[in-house]
Amino acid sequence: SAVSVPSGLPMGVQLHGLAVKDGLVVFVSVENSLVTMYAKAGCMDAALHVFASSKERNSITWSAMITGYAQNGNAESAFRMFLQMLAAGFSPTEFTLVGVLNACSDVGALMEGKQTHGLMVKLGFEVQVYVKSALVDMYAKCGCITDAKEGFDQFHELDIVLWTAMVAGHVQNGEYEEALRLYARMDKEGIIPTNLTITSVLKACAGLAALEPGKQLHTQILKFGFGLGSSVGSALSTMYSKCGNLDDGTVVFRRMPHKDVIAWNSIISGFSQNGRGNEALDLFEEMKLEGTAPDHITFINVLCACSHMGLVDRGWIYFRSMTKDYGLTPRLDHYACMVDILSRAGMLNEAKDFIESISIDHGTCLWRILLGACRSIRDFDVGAYAGEQLMELGTGDSSAYILLSNIYAAQRKWTDVERVRHLMRSRGVSKDPGCSWVELNSKIHVFVVGEQQHPEAENINTELRRLAKHMKDEGYRPTSKFSWEEELDTLGESHEEDQFELISAVSS
Repeated sequence: SAVSVPSGLPMGVQLHGLAVKDGLVVFVSVENSLVTMYAKAGCMDAALHVFASSKERNSITWSAMITGYAQNGNAESAFRMFLQMLAAGFSPTEFTLVGVLNACSDVGALMEGKQTHGLMVKLGFEVQVYVKSALVDMYAKCGCITDAKEGFDQFHELDIVLWTAMVAGHVQNGEYEEALRLYARMDKEGIIPTNLTITSVLKACAGLAALEPGKQLHTQILKFGFGLGSSVGSALSTMYSKCGNLDDGTVVFRRMPHKDVIAWNSIISGFSQNGRGNEALDLFEEMKLEGTAPDHITFINVLCACSHMGLVDRGWIYFRSMTKDYGLTPRLDHYACMVDILSRAGMLNEAKDFIESISIDHGTCLWRILLGACRSIRDFDVGAYAGEQLMELGTGDSSAYILLSNIYAAQRKWTDVERVRHLMRSRGVSKDPGCSWVELNSKIHVFVVGEQQHPEAENINTELRRLAKHMKDEGYRPTSKFSWEEELDTLGESHEEDQFELISAVSS
């Protein structure tokens, strides 16, 4: 047990040899300790070998294997081992079920998680604190925030594990504002965060581009002495980059004591997403010189940089280098980047041919990219082709229907316009309302299309109308073949949301 840490593996192996030599492995407690030691060192094959050779397994032996698989990211094996345990007639302990819940959390297996919860209630384990903590974590990571919050609110005394689970759950489900509010409440109650808590809250700040809360969090990192280790340093660098503060993001990156591939990816992504593609590519070359091997995420960032810079030839070089130099098989995201590179460069026919040459199942993703580019470049023939491919595939993306409809409207093909809109209605496709936000005086203001809940809504609308009139008086017109008034007329009275969007576009 004392050497059950990754760094203790060499001594653990020697102890295993000593146990075999002295004939002590026949004792089930020794076997259980060996299984746990190998599992915590990430050597699941060795753990399985000890488990398979055991002649007197008990519930602890099974629990050690299940927990080991869960901790090493092999949820399927954990589930399979749990079913074998039940089939062998062993009754699970609370530790067994916590291991299964952790496996459910890792892969978002909600159905299996609920079944495990039911078994916990049946066996009377639900009232125990660490079991409830695992349940909160499972529901949060599986997207059931309401259920997670219900369990969270049942605790009279909350520890940092529970706080972190809830904060991380909100972040994982895109509820960044709620994550920040919960962390503020935690901070007010004097709970000292862990590096996992800090990393999750930094992700929330990055998601909202909330620079001021991010800076306050940076001061807490210094205050609590977390340092700039890989997870905290990478998250902090990403936060600054996503808030557009590349200078501070770079300073954080350069001060990190050890830069792994995640750290490099965060800084390369920051420069790429902020339109500084050349610096992103320079960082990539520096990364290679320092001996850090790129992964799939690295190449997505590099290809995005090439796309923003219009570097078609260089994009092809990096795309082919993935397989040739690093043995990485391109995934859908990489193909999407290449389509984007070709589309932004106006090479729409080449992009169409490239999509049709791809052997993997790409669904509607690539055609959607091409359709959007055709609308911008006004290549209606390729755009109509891409749009019809999406219609055949039965896309549920409302913007695809609207873009294709607009392309046909620009060509004055009204029959096709009505056909596409009828198809959208018959398939029950609806448009998600647009959402935007801005940070002012350390407060996040959220705006959703069609809602008037902001306390200053009346003044905002008055200012928008004033700006719209001012723009019209100055002679502003949208960059479209038709004026916005003509497009409103062609849409008809049944498409009020589209009318709202066109007016909003002029207003903004």
